[in-house]
Amino acid sequence: MTVTETPTDDAAVSTAETAVAPDHPMVVCDNLVKIYKIAELEVFALQGLDLVVRRGELLGIVGASGSGKSTLMNILGGLDRPSAGRVWVDGMDLLNLTDAALDAYRRSMVGFVWQQGARNLIPYLNALENVELPMTLAGQAGREKRERALELLEAVGLAERRGHRLSELSGGEQQRVAIAVALANNPRLLLADEPTGELDSNTALSIYKTFRDLNTRYGLTILIVSHDATIARHVDRVVAIRDGKLATETVRQKVTSAGEQSQHSEILEELTVLDSAGRLQIPKEYLERTGIKSRVRLEMTEDGGILIRPVNEQQHAPTAEALGAALSEAQRTRRARSTLSRWLARLIRR
Repeated sequence: MTVTETPTDDAAVSTAETAVAPDHPMVVCDNLVKIYKIAELEVFALQGLDLVVRRGELLGIVGASGSGKSTLMNILGGLDRPSAGRVWVDGMDLLNLTDAALDAYRRSMVGFVWQQGARNLIPYLNALENVELPMTLAGQAGREKRERALELLEAVGLAERRGHRLSELSGGEQQRVAIAVALANNPRLLLADEPTGELDSNTALSIYKTFRDLNTRYGLTILIVSHDATIARHVDRVVAIRDGKLATETVRQKVTSAGEQSQHSEILEELTVLDSAGRLQIPKEYLERTGIKSRVRLEMTEDGGILIRPVNEQQHAPTAEALGAALSEAQRTRRARSTLSRWLARLIRR
């Protein structure tokens, strides 16, 4: 991928737009790391995550709470910076953007849709005014702004509700207005963090359909974070994040049935993802069923495959993880005993 040096401020955005070929990926994350420091502890939210998102792709991102999904979205949205690794969006190296250039990126290149309606919309403005607000803040005015807002409300199916305020709209309607607001400044990338988390299943379907329609109509690249197990039916591809790394990828496979009248259908296939170092994450249930702990044997099969076999762990020393946990517990115990001794000494002196 060809990436030019990034100028500062708004020029960074315009330069990158003209430097990237249309067939290049929209998002490239290379060995992405994010470390948060809490008191004296370092928490790894992302641990070498690799991800490529095609231009115009509708991608679902799933994972347990704390797996790193929201951290990834914050980095792609320019709300946070990675601790290490590299990340490009539409040819721009986000790690090297200045603060002013990152502001310009957030204004013009990326749109956000949050789970909570109050975070997306201004309650005392009606739907049309909410959509117009980002354009007003960006300096747009007049007929062009009004026409753009009406177009977006029509695109999300709410043209007839443009004069209604937040309290007069259902949860699904509020979320569709929020999507229109996110698209007000013509972003190339749309990020949606749990957009259906507070909606019932039928309303969630309408939101997924809205994303698909916008993806088709505007060629948007859309990333949706979700806990919805059915999201794979509504997007092009689903990636799962586990412990800050990409673990699996669910893709659509076309199947043609045999017979005189062949029929075409699609199935969903889950694939395990290897990172740039050749590492993979084996699902926990597989490890438990096979008794695999910290070591395995790898064998090449006659048909060119790779066979993973468990080994007798009693032949090996304890893992670093187990030893580290034991040492940490011992250290906490020593500290507790030391504190208790000091308190007892003070009581005796009194």
